[in-house]
Amino acid sequence: MKSRMEEKYLTEVAPQLKARLGYDNVMQLPELKKIVLSIGLGEAIQEPKALEAAEKDLATISGQHPVTTRAKKSISAFKLRAGVPIGMMVTLRGKRMYDFFDKLVNVVLPRFRDFRGVSRDSFDGRGSYSLGIKEQIVFPEIDYDKVDKIRGLEVTIVTTGKNDDEARTLLELMGMPFRRI
Repeated sequence: MKSRMEEKYLTEVAPQLKARLGYDNVMQLPELKKIVLSIGLGEAIQEPKALEAAEKDLATISGQHPVTTRAKKSISAFKLRAGVPIGMMVTLRGKRMYDFFDKLVNVVLPRFRDFRGVSRDSFDGRGSYSLGIKEQIVFPEIDYDKVDKIRGLEVTIVTTGKNDDEARTLLELMGMPFRRI
């Protein structure tokens, strides 16, 4: 069974992309490839319990078990050694990816106070879009009373677009609320 956003992509977005970008073949069209959610935990060096709380929050938000990310290099100024756990990440693909994107666009982003849209400039040049969320409590699954500390998370939406314009067009048609210029 396909998710609502995947259905929207196939029925509405793909024909509009074909017309706007001038492609003949459906296989040339940009599409969502994966969504990566990550939390950086600098405080995990002093407080190992922070990893457990962040893992629980990220698993609740994504519906998938997160992977611990570790430091690649030792940095003495930060009292950091190589191999020490410093974050969590989850990669969503397929139905979970489309369901998360639907929730992000229709539920989470409108919950921000004074929300006027997301930045149009957060593309990396290869068709990926990054969005920082300052508080994990904007997600409806997170129970505010059980949160030990407010943490931010990074959402990276990876598309198969060849450049930023193709990816921006795809995300606009999928419903991403970009800020008006």
